[in-house]
Amino acid sequence: MITIVSGLPRSGTSLMMQMLAAGGMHPLTDQLRSADQDNPRGYFEWEPIKRLSQQPDLILKAEGMVVKVVSELLTSLPSGPVYRVVFMERPLSEVMESQETMLGRRGNSDASDRDTVARAFHQHLAEVRDWLASRDDIEVCRIGFRRLLQDPASHSLAVQDFLGISLDIDAMARQVDQQLYRNRG
Repeated sequence: MITIVSGLPRSGTSLMMQMLAAGGMHPLTDQLRSADQDNPRGYFEWEPIKRLSQQPDLILKAEGMVVKVVSELLTSLPSGPVYRVVFMERPLSEVMESQETMLGRRGNSDASDRDTVARAFHQHLAEVRDWLASRDDIEVCRIGFRRLLQDPASHSLAVQDFLGISLDIDAMARQVDQQLYRNRG
């Protein structure tokens, strides 16, 4: 089994990776992208996964672990392994605000039309949902970012039940820090 944390960028995927690592799962990361003001506890990314569309077999390195795969790359998952995807969902207004804040800090402010970006995100998410539903080898647990922040213990238990493994629920829930919930839509 390969466990994947996915969602749009800035949707809470790093938080879920932190929670799963604290719960006892081994994250596949390279720590190339260090913690910063936008993710003070780190990004939990594995750089090679960005080549998934060109090298689908890269995902096999995550067997028995958890790896973050942005939603854009999910459709590159090859058949064969059994996948469990924890898909983070956050209101698009918050995703966009968080992305704009992060880009602004880096001097990369984007003057894109918010309505156009929102429509593209909606279309992308609909396509990903349909694709995930079409795959018999992929099970999905959707976790709402806001609801997770309100009740981390029950969502941690839900993720444990979905994955079918024993996790430290208390350690997972302790990863949620309300002070880090910024960019509220």
